[in-house]
Amino acid sequence: MTISRLNFRAAILLGSLLIGASPALAEAVLHRGNADEPQTLDQAHTSINIEEFILKDLYEGLTIYDASGKIVPGAAESWTVSDDGTVYTFKLRPNAKWSDGSSVTAEDFVFSLKRVEDPKTAAGYANILYPIKNAQKVNKGEVPVDQLGVKAVDDKTLEITLEQPTPFFLELLAHQTALPVSKASVEKNGAKFVQPGVMVSNGAFKLAAHVPNDSLTVMKNPEYWDAANVKLDKVIFYPINDQAASVRRFEAKEMDIVYNFSADQIDRLRKSYGDAVHVAPWLATYYYTFDTRNPPYNDVRVRRALSMAVDRDFLAKEIYSGSQLPSYSMVPPGIASYGEPSKADFADKSQLDREDEAVKLMKEAGYGEGGKPLDIEIRYNTNPNHERVATAVADMWKSTFGAKVSLRNLDVASHYAYLQEGGKYDVARAGWTADYADAENFLALSVSGNKTFNYSKFNNPKYDALMEQSYKERDPAARSKILHEAEAILMAEQPVAPFLTQASLWLVADKVKGWQDNAPDQHLSKYLSVSE
Repeated sequence: MTISRLNFRAAILLGSLLIGASPALAEAVLHRGNADEPQTLDQAHTSINIEEFILKDLYEGLTIYDASGKIVPGAAESWTVSDDGTVYTFKLRPNAKWSDGSSVTAEDFVFSLKRVEDPKTAAGYANILYPIKNAQKVNKGEVPVDQLGVKAVDDKTLEITLEQPTPFFLELLAHQTALPVSKASVEKNGAKFVQPGVMVSNGAFKLAAHVPNDSLTVMKNPEYWDAANVKLDKVIFYPINDQAASVRRFEAKEMDIVYNFSADQIDRLRKSYGDAVHVAPWLATYYYTFDTRNPPYNDVRVRRALSMAVDRDFLAKEIYSGSQLPSYSMVPPGIASYGEPSKADFADKSQLDREDEAVKLMKEAGYGEGGKPLDIEIRYNTNPNHERVATAVADMWKSTFGAKVSLRNLDVASHYAYLQEGGKYDVARAGWTADYADAENFLALSVSGNKTFNYSKFNNPKYDALMEQSYKERDPAARSKILHEAEAILMAEQPVAPFLTQASLWLVADKVKGWQDNAPDQHLSKYLSVSE
């Protein structure tokens, strides 16, 4: 059989049209490095950010973080709060659907929140939602699950009652623990509800495939209420915990995004890739704590002097290669509801001026040259960088005050258990990463009634009163002012000496659009796109 000249020309024309159309028809695929294999895709058992990154693409909570790290409506289109700040009424989006096409209902959220607090679930992060009325009692098995303060008023109206006003409650609802599950799917499939081909989700994407230790693929969810604005067709997460291998795959253009590369590569990568290298302040503080129960650390002059003598710029640049940033406040920068933190009053002085003032303060307190000898033990959890920091700080205190400094390290579990159980010490390394983007999460650590995390045993009635006042204040600006006053006291007294703000490290290819660095380190794929 022969093809006619007319049909031949038509075939050529059709072929050229298809070729010209192919770029527009090509899938928009984002390749994301994710540092390790997720241990679970069950929001009740999630605990780490590499799971969070995936889960927040699959599911959408009542509130979410936008591309800039601000809290915005998610599955709830709006909400109201009672005059006393204890009852939140959420209106779910009328077009919010699960990936199987069924409607997302208030009962799904009631079921999900009860599931998290039910002691039978054994959710590791159940405490994040303890502000909900009876949540702690339910979780500890003291009252029945049906007494949790959550209620479906109707299919699209959810009411949540709190124990007391909690100004940061909307931030808590953006945590991965508060992500909903489909009641129908969980009741039908049990623990298998997390599997590809079974999972029913309400986020911008749905689970397509998961090959453990190789890749996890999510596809655009056509049932998502805002699907029209989701620009990606597919996101592939790669669980590569070898940082060098991740960088190599980025350089080979096999991955578009790499999470958490080795800090010693920052300078080299910046020379080669410029703005693709992102080093952004994160909501995490690296600090030393002083045992204020014992002399000389019960003397504010000694604590201030020791803190001032630490060269934070050296720690940030020489030990962490710029992957952490010098800090003079307990609250890290970047919290929208708080603004610029209250820094220690010596923050703007040169290091030489700080050291001169530190020597004077130490002499006033009767220690150092010509006074009582300083014999200091620094405790830290075993880690090469923590050891390098402790060694550097010890050298600074030796050279500035003539102190005799020794180091003691324990594994991380033993180190924190010792501090949390009230063991006596001189100086100890500690760190805190925000559970939610609110200054209270950092400042509450030093309330005298915090028996677990107030390692310094700091006890200042005015500080405690300000923190208590902050829980009752409904006006955001007034509350921020109160919290700033509390932090100013903390930084003047220095029971804790913040040294560094941790930075998040990402490589983001130029082809990726929509990326914004933000302190909560939230980067939902729904806000991203790729261009060739």
